[in-house]
Parts: sequence; structure tokens; C-alpha cells
Amino acid sequence: MRQILQDMANGGTTVTEAPAPQCTSGHVLIATTTSLISAGTERMLVGFGKASLIDKARQQPEKVKMVLEKVQTDGLLTTYDAVKSKLAQPLALGYCNVGVIHEIGHGVDGLKVGDRVVSNGPHADVVKVPKNLCAKIPDQVSDEAAAFAVVASIGLQGIRLAEPTLGECFVVTGAGLIGLLTIQMLRANGCRVLAIDFDQSKLELAKQFGAEVCNPGRGEDPVATGLAFSRGLGIDGVIITASTKVSDPVTQAARMSRKRGRIILVGVTGLELNRADFYEKELSFQVSCSYGPGRYDAEYEDKGHDYPLGFVRWTEQRNFVAVLDMLAAGTLNVDPLITHRFDFEDAPQAYNVLTEDQAGLGILLKYPSAIASRLGQNVVLKPIQVEPENAVVGFIGAGNYASRILIPAFKKASAQLHTIVTAGGINGVIHGSKTGFAEASTDLNAMLQHPEINTIAIVTRHNSHASIVEKVLAAGKHVFVEKPLALHVDEIDRIEQLYQQQSTTDRYSRVMVGFNRRFAPQVQKMKALLDTVKEPKSFIMTMNAGAIPAEHWTQDLQIGGGRIIGEACHFIDLMRFLAGSKIVSIQARRMGETDAVQVLEDKASMTFGFEDGSFGTIFYLANGASSFPKERIEVFTAGRVLQLDNFRKLKGFGWPGFNKMNLWRQDKGQEACAAAFVESIRQGQPTPIPADEIFEVARVTLQVAEILRAQT
Repeated sequence: MRQILQDMANGGTTVTEAPAPQCTSGHVLIATTTSLISAGTERMLVGFGKASLIDKARQQPEKVKMVLEKVQTDGLLTTYDAVKSKLAQPLALGYCNVGVIHEIGHGVDGLKVGDRVVSNGPHADVVKVPKNLCAKIPDQVSDEAAAFAVVASIGLQGIRLAEPTLGECFVVTGAGLIGLLTIQMLRANGCRVLAIDFDQSKLELAKQFGAEVCNPGRGEDPVATGLAFSRGLGIDGVIITASTKVSDPVTQAARMSRKRGRIILVGVTGLELNRADFYEKELSFQVSCSYGPGRYDAEYEDKGHDYPLGFVRWTEQRNFVAVLDMLAAGTLNVDPLITHRFDFEDAPQAYNVLTEDQAGLGILLKYPSAIASRLGQNVVLKPIQVEPENAVVGFIGAGNYASRILIPAFKKASAQLHTIVTAGGINGVIHGSKTGFAEASTDLNAMLQHPEINTIAIVTRHNSHASIVEKVLAAGKHVFVEKPLALHVDEIDRIEQLYQQQSTTDRYSRVMVGFNRRFAPQVQKMKALLDTVKEPKSFIMTMNAGAIPAEHWTQDLQIGGGRIIGEACHFIDLMRFLAGSKIVSIQARRMGETDAVQVLEDKASMTFGFEDGSFGTIFYLANGASSFPKERIEVFTAGRVLQLDNFRKLKGFGWPGFNKMNLWRQDKGQEACAAAFVESIRQGQPTPIPADEIFEVARVTLQVAEILRAQT
């Protein structure tokens, strides 16, 4: 398939070849026929991409603050790499898609193969969309008209928040694509409408749709015009669909509104508000969220759990349906809004029109009718000559950590990068092309059976780790899995059993977990120093983990397993490594029950006793300041102390011949970890982390999580 990407570094757009996504549970696979370029949102994104680095920073001052804090904690070079990587990540454009369902995933009802549907899928030949983000198109609605359904739903949600009644006076500020659709829907609701815009050509369209108009660019006063339009009573409601940095639209809306009027912000404006304007009239001001209830809710969008109709009448999907019904009834007319049509192959020309012609409104992309050629699940990126004695690696996953850290680490270790598999396909092409993979694919099973690949690296969501590890071992390949190894004890048992069965053969499969911190140069120095001391050690590890929203997938016990299993395992392994002794006792305590904090498990302490008498405590805390260092490790033994601060500064107290070891760049051991694993395959040696320690740490981590969750 092909998909449109925007380069965030320079704003350029390209049509990129990628593997077609696989249809998964709760999703539908759609062969696109038409898509609409959103004149407002996509023009803004392209403009942002073309801006200089300084202008980008000016547009996002909150991101600048985050960068400065990261410089303080992680260092300049590490921060520079992170920012550079973020800007180098292309963006998939588009969210107004029309197509024909090609495949239905498990658990999808009400839709069937062959149905025409609208969705918020991107500009691509083939899109995979959750069932709650698509809606069936009535027979009497054309593909071109249906392409406006999603963007119209943005305006419709603003209307629903405003709660207009028959005969009320409404102002729509900003007569762009969403504004013109909003005008029509307000008119269909029985409202009188005044449109405000600086573009007279757009106001002429607003007139066609039954609105009166005001053009401030011609010296017309919006407030005076609004008051006159309301016959001196004041405007009942204002819906702002404009995009501007200034606060004038909100200020003008407040001044023209009647007492207890409603102001809804659908677009983007400055928000320097005058309290008196709102206080004296008791105005309500609300910001509308996209297409409606369900947006950005993983339970609704990703897991397919609908809201009960009796309690949430208008979800985002039901808003799609409402717009489609209006199109079918002829009460919403989009034909005058179509200004350009392009073949999908000519998409870069369409984006030139978008940025150079402000009159461009409805820009449609038309897709070829042939479907079979779009559905290939493998794309060749470059030819390679396989070296069987090397680690020939297939990667599963191309998220931020995989693309920015782990894949480059394997490449630096001179592993052969063969195939990269991703769920959507496009990320595999983006990062596979950059780092030298031979192929990108969405077919996991084909990669597992590929005879040239001898090693699989798993960098996916945590709930998939164990099952994929089992498949890799069953296929007779080595496996490197990002932490955690598993979310459940029975999964660990099955993996260990498979490993033990193979470890008796000459060509056994290696199991490695990405516990990279034990490979960090400063940790290696600490280990060398501690090994010279025969006394037990005492450890204090403080992890300023930072807050993650309760709805983030890592906090979901079914998907991420929670942060103790998903992240704290790193430090359990690190303490196990530095102690050099088995864990024999576990104590744990989390924050007590309180209504003030949503997530309690990621504010915890864990104390471990070791077979040799050592003990240590990990403080895993998500309630600290981001400006404070993230990780601090202290070891006390034999009248001596080691202190590691954020993997940049190591200090020794009382150690003969050792005082400090500082690094210019933060190094948490990812490169050394990958290199050690790759070298073990080349040399036919055991994995650099002994298998019994991997399974021990996995089980201990699950025990800690169980203790914390049982706390009352």
C-alpha cells in the first residue's frame, strides 16, 4: 500500500510504499476510495513542519520548558539526540477517509465486507480502523460527500455543546471548512446565523448557506454587527472555528453575547480573557473536543467499549452517523466546498495547493479501484548478503524506544538487520529505511519462519511479550525481549520450560531480556569495585519515575501490567546484579488509599534480602519533580560508599584509588547490552545475563506487584 507522510523537519510531503496492516480484533481493514484533506488542520501541520527550529520552539513554549529540564537531568547531548529524533519522525496525515471494508476483525458487529464506510483513517491505500471510529455510508450519499462526514462532526460536536434551540441567534467566527459546515448545521437546527471572516470569498459561500456575514477586513465591527444581528438582545451562542494566535475572537464573542450566552471554542485562538466580560454576563465558555465523546478514550476507541446510548446519546461514531443522515437528506450540501480533486499519486501537488492557495477548501484525493495490489504485507527496502554466523535479526515493533535506542544499538553491534515487523506497516518502512533493514512487513508468522533470520527482538506492548517469546523459541530462534519478560507466572513457567528443553541441544535458543542498566559503564565499574569486597552490601535506589496518566497503556494491568512489572523490574535486576546473590526475601509497601491520587502502585518501596546477607530498598516514585534527577543509586559496604547520579556522575567515598567517574553523555548501557547479546550469538556463548537470573527477576517482580496490589 501507499501512505502520505509529512517530514516534520521541513514540511515536505511524500507518498511512501508500505506493507498493508493486518486486520486485528475489534478493527476493520478498509480499501480507501476517497479522502479529504482538512484545510485547517493539515495546513497548520504543514506550516509547522516548514517553520525554522526557532519558530517551532516559539509555537510550543511548553515543549521548550521540557527540553530545558531534560538538559539539566540527562545532559545536553542526550537531550539533543532526543529532540533530533523527534523532529526526524514523519507524521501520517489525514483523518477523513472513505472506503470499502475488505476484512473484519473478531468482535466487530454491524459491519460486513463490502460495506462503504467513513472513518478517521489517514491518507493511505489501506487503513485499519477501530470499529467505533467508522460508520456505514447510506446508499444515496456519494463517496465525495461522505468524505466530509468526519470533519463535519468536529463542528457538530461544538453545536451539541452549545445546545442551540429553534430561533436562536448564533455567530460562527471563522468561515473555513469546519465553519461553513457548522453554519449549515445550525441553519438546519432552525437558528439564524452570522458568519465572521476576513475572506470575502468564504463569506459568499456562507451567504449561499443562509448566513448573514461580517468582514472585519473591510472595516466592519464584529461586535456592533453581532448586536445588530441579534436586534439588540445579544447573541445566544458563538462557535469559534477560526485558527489564530490572537484572543480577539473570544473577546469579541464575549462582548456581543447576551447575559448567560454560550461560547464554544472549536478552533484554536489565544486565551487572554477579560474576566469582566464573562463575569458580568455569567457567560459560559467551553472548549470542544474533536468529533465528540469517546475521543482519546482508549476504552472506547481501542477496546471498542461503547457508551450506553441512554447516558451518552452522541458519541463520536453517532456524530458520524448524524452527519451522514444529513447528507442523505440533502440538509447538508458539500458540493460548493469542493475546490480541487487530485489522484492519490499527485498528493504532493495537492499539498502545494493547500499551502499556496488560501481559497482551497475541500481538496479531495481519489484512489485507484484495484485492491489486490494494495494488500501486500512485505516491502523490500534493500538487498543484503546474509552472514549466517552473525546475528541476523528480525525486529517486532518500531515505537519510540525501538527506533531511537534499540535498533541503532543492534546496528552499532554489527548485527544484520533483516526484517522489521509492525502492526501498521508505515513505521516499519520509516525506521527500517533509516537503519538499513532489508525488508518491512506486517506478517509476524512469515518472519518467524524465515530461514535466514536466526534472532528476534521484541519491542511491543507488554502483554504480547510472553506469547511472542514462546513462538520464537518454538521456531528455534534466539530472542531478545524488552522488559518485562511476562505479566503472569504461568507465562514465565512455559517460557522456562521451553528454554530448558532446548538448552540440552547443541544449537539452543538464547533468551535475553533488555536489562541494559547492568551493562552501563559506570555500573560495570561499581560491580568491579564491589566484587573486591567480601562483606554484604546495602543498597538504596531512588527512582524519580515521573507521573504517567492513569489511562496510559502502561498503567493498564491487562496490557502494560502496571509500572512495577513494566519498569521497576529494571532496578530489581540491577540490584540483583550488583549484589551478585539470590533474592531470598521480599517486602513492599505502596502509598495508602487516598482520593487525591489516581494511581497508587507507582509510588512504592521494595526491600529485598539476599542470600549473602546483603539487602536493599528501591524507592519507585511517580510523584516527584521532573527537574530532579530520575535515578540515583547508592551502595554502602565495608566503610565505603558508591553513589551513581542519573548514569552521568559516579562518586566513590572511601575507595582506595577511586574517586569519581563522570560521563559527558548519559549512558544507561543499551549499546553495551545489545553488543554483548550479539557477540554471544557470534561466539556461540551463553547469553550475557544468565537464564536463571532472568527467570528469578521475572518471578520476584510479579511477587512485588502482587504484594502491592494486595495491600489494604
